Amino acid sequence: MFKYQLIILGTIKPFVESVISLYYEKIEELKLQKEFYEIYFKDSLNSYKGNQPAFILYIGNENGDFVDLPEIENLLNEGNIVLPIFFNSFGIEIPKILSNQNGLKYSDYDQDKIVNLILESFGKLRSSRKVFISYKRNESTSVAIQLYETLEKNNFDVFLDTHSIKQGEPFQDELWHRMTDCDVILLLNTPRFLESEWCEKEIAEASVKQIGIIQAIWPNHRLERMAEVCYPYQLLNSNFENGIYDNKNTSKLNDETVNNLVKQVESIRARNLASRQDNLITEFLNTARKYGKKVNIQPERFITEEIEGNKRRIFIPSVGIPQSFDCNTSSKLKKEISEYSVKEVYLIYDDIRIREKWLNHLSYLNEYLDVKTIKKQEFDIWLQKN
Repeated sequence: MFKYQLIILGTIKPFVESVISLYYEKIEELKLQKEFYEIYFKDSLNSYKGNQPAFILYIGNENGDFVDLPEIENLLNEGNIVLPIFFNSFGIEIPKILSNQNGLKYSDYDQDKIVNLILESFGKLRSSRKVFISYKRNESTSVAIQLYETLEKNNFDVFLDTHSIKQGEPFQDELWHRMTDCDVILLLNTPRFLESEWCEKEIAEASVKQIGIIQAIWPNHRLERMAEVCYPYQLLNSNFENGIYDNKNTSKLNDETVNNLVKQVESIRARNLASRQDNLITEFLNTARKYGKKVNIQPERFITEEIEGNKRRIFIPSVGIPQSFDCNTSSKLKKEISEYSVKEVYLIYDDIRIREKWLNHLSYLNEYLDVKTIKKQEFDIWLQKN
């Protein structure tokens, strides 16, 4: 049976148990089948298969007492990804053989990040990590910039209107385009947020697209019931440096609060992307069955259609804006699942609010790549004709 293999080596610490628990929790959130995901430690490595995907966590040792070095060398020689985890000093805690790997300094805030990195490497979460900050400029500019800078440092691609749109680009078109492609919206819910026409429209767009919103609610303010998928985070005076929360230019969140918000962004990414993928899958299946297509959802979360000559088509749901990387990954999948006798592979995606120039680019790629794309708005027409 094909397995995704998580291998944990080095000096095993108590936090590993929490990471494993969170790993299985996110597998469930993504509606993946647990039996395809195996975890190995040193004593069970004899079951590891070199021809199947693997991700290795190596836990460092504060005293430099390194273990499992022969195993790490073998796994590196097979081209596997290794994430070294250290606590104070990479140079002391991580062996020389892993000196070229980009390590992660561990804190409790990083458990979601570790699990997301594993799932990204297996292709179960998209590797682009995109956050959209929604805020009212004359109330929370300084906090918005603070969160933008911190999320960027945590390897997120962050959209902030004052920082992310090039001169000469159509402002509103680019804003909707970037929102369509984000994983999570971080909304700074200040007292007069909804007085802004554009802020209100952003929330309406998010609800239409089923994008999850973290509402950071200002002190002495309340949760706005304005979004379809919402995760409230109530702020108090004590969450702000010196208790100052009402100055658009100087208010700042304290470090603990910023870290908690980044952790929540990491935490809901998988849940949010899975929900949007589900909506896309459901709409496609319903439309296909309306036209009598023999379609089924597979454990790996792609759709197969039985066609003539014992052949199959594959439809892969793509959340956000399809990239050339998605097409390449889908083309590789076609080769990997040869048991399906694949004739054609398609990426299906929601095209609402994607800029016209990008839609034209995808249409151009359709002429040259073996993986084609189908817009959600054209499911009905395409399935009727094909």
